[in-house]
Amino acid sequence: MVTILIDQQLVVTGFTVAVGAVAKLLRAPLATGFLVSILVSLAILGLRGCGNLESLELAAYDWFIRLRPSDAQPDPRIVLVTITEQDIQTLGSWPLSDDVLAQTLESVARFGPRAIGVDIYRDLQVPPGSERLDGFLRKNGRIIWVSKFAHGKTDGIPPPKALRGTESVGFNDIVVDPGGVVRRGLLFIDDGVTTATAFALRLALLYLQPEGIVLQPDPKYPEQLRLGPHTLRPLEPNDGPYVAADASGYQFLLDFRGWRGSFPSVTLAELLSGNIAPEVLRNKIVFVGVRAESVKDHFYTPFSRGLQEDQQTDGVAIHAHIASQLIRLGLGGAAPIKTINEWQEGIWIILWSAIGTLTGLKVRSPWKFSFAIGSGLLALTAFDFGVFLEGWWLPLVPPALTWFIAAAAITAYLSYQETVQRAALMQLFSRHVSKQVAEGIWRERDQFLDGQRPRPQQLVATVLFTDLVGFTSVSEKLAPEELMDWLNECMEPMAKQVSAHGGVVEQYTGDAIVAIFGVPIARKDEEEISQDAINAVNCALAMETVLRDLNRHWLAQNRPTTAMRMGIYTGPMVAGSLGSSDRLEYVVIGDTVNIASRLESFDKELFPLSLTGRPCRILIGEATLCRLRERFLTERVGEVSLKGKEEKIRVYRVVGHATEVSVECKQSLPQSAQG
Repeated sequence: MVTILIDQQLVVTGFTVAVGAVAKLLRAPLATGFLVSILVSLAILGLRGCGNLESLELAAYDWFIRLRPSDAQPDPRIVLVTITEQDIQTLGSWPLSDDVLAQTLESVARFGPRAIGVDIYRDLQVPPGSERLDGFLRKNGRIIWVSKFAHGKTDGIPPPKALRGTESVGFNDIVVDPGGVVRRGLLFIDDGVTTATAFALRLALLYLQPEGIVLQPDPKYPEQLRLGPHTLRPLEPNDGPYVAADASGYQFLLDFRGWRGSFPSVTLAELLSGNIAPEVLRNKIVFVGVRAESVKDHFYTPFSRGLQEDQQTDGVAIHAHIASQLIRLGLGGAAPIKTINEWQEGIWIILWSAIGTLTGLKVRSPWKFSFAIGSGLLALTAFDFGVFLEGWWLPLVPPALTWFIAAAAITAYLSYQETVQRAALMQLFSRHVSKQVAEGIWRERDQFLDGQRPRPQQLVATVLFTDLVGFTSVSEKLAPEELMDWLNECMEPMAKQVSAHGGVVEQYTGDAIVAIFGVPIARKDEEEISQDAINAVNCALAMETVLRDLNRHWLAQNRPTTAMRMGIYTGPMVAGSLGSSDRLEYVVIGDTVNIASRLESFDKELFPLSLTGRPCRILIGEATLCRLRERFLTERVGEVSLKGKEEKIRVYRVVGHATEVSVECKQSLPQSAQG
């Protein structure tokens, strides 16, 4: 049973020590910063995983698309034949008849294009001219007609009857993101039974056919497709700026290069009139489509800076850009935009959270912090944009948020900690020390504080004890209110003298004051320790002057007067805090404190005091005298035994300021102190 109890006690003790060690570690700014960095990263990754940041990331992606330098010249390999609003008005009907369409295609074919794409639905015949159109479509294999793929609740729209079941058909379905913006191209789509090929892909392959370039599986990753020297990796649901996107079919990111220039185009009226040069259409891909307000076939793109109608792009132009990008890929142009995988994105986001945390730890000035935050965001944006120019998309919004939030959070936390620590210090010392000493404590807080408590420390300081003479008789003569007023009138200027001379009022005990010179910041050398002793004696003499003036004032008012005994001693002691978190007191303990107290109370009848002449008796020990550097006139009391002390000490009375000390004291100083 004893062994079990001992084991349990060891376990509890070990657990307590471990908890204490962890708590102490978490108080360290670096450990706190690490925790803040992880928490902020997890929060942002959680928001991103839920899709809350997708709209911002897509906006950043669009911004990069617009900022990227682009070819001012449109792709010369593509020409649009557009059916305008004026064409419809001239012909007098919509949809166009089969005869007009047949005439249009025959006119285009005469110029020898590599491929003709018709972006007009024609699932039903529109006489007259239906037989003419069907016959032309059957004998011309370079015409690709659009269809609409049936999926879900959406009914499909088949191509003209003459092309059904052939490879001269391509779907023109366009992937639209929330907000109606087109950012993705679609190569293939299937419903589990049927697989369909995109309209733009069929036209691009027809154009590349004379170059010997075909679409084929990638040798290294057979599930991916390769066009010329480039592999088209299918877009995953969480690639790039997307979160849980519908990535069905075979999708890829559009790069929108060459978007700033419109494709060469001719109107239907110009084509049918024959007033165009043959080289305009020869060896080109010719897209026949509608560009009329009455036929709604418009889409938003990353270049649509507003969602007004004039920011929209015709559907036929969208397909032309998709075909243009595929041709460039096949001919060895710029590779598709690539993205890093999810765990790499997570590391990227966590990295910026850590950088933000370090910034918050290192930069504390408000204006420097603002400059650092702004510079960091600019650096992140510039780096991401530089990588984007090289064909990679890196997350921008999540790392920017983690950078800013982590920096702000750790700064706010440290500011709060500083506020709490400053409040704790001021609560502990504000009534004891001068503003200069308080600021010194704050500057040295890292060495001085352990959490919110002063660290216990061993140091050498000077203690000053004071006690009023005859206070009992004074208290008998005055009413309680008068007594407190009289006592405060005495103690307030005395405490001010302690602060003015760099001391700390350690405590008030009735009519007595205990002041320490050399705390709470431990002195580093003998020079500072000696200066504390000098300050203590100067303080005692200044207090004597104050008391002399008070006595004269009280005599004039016929109020009680008093005298004061003082004891000063210099030596080692231990300083720290005692009490609970609700009531904490800064205390000093040690033999030095006891000796100073005994010097104050030693032989109370020694050296009679004059209330208006010399109202104070100041006794010091030899340890203090030897640090005064001949600043004061002293009188040797003798080698005495103090109450509770076995060893005798040499005691001196401070008479006043002087340029020389007694010869006897000078002989007792160390050789180095005699000068």
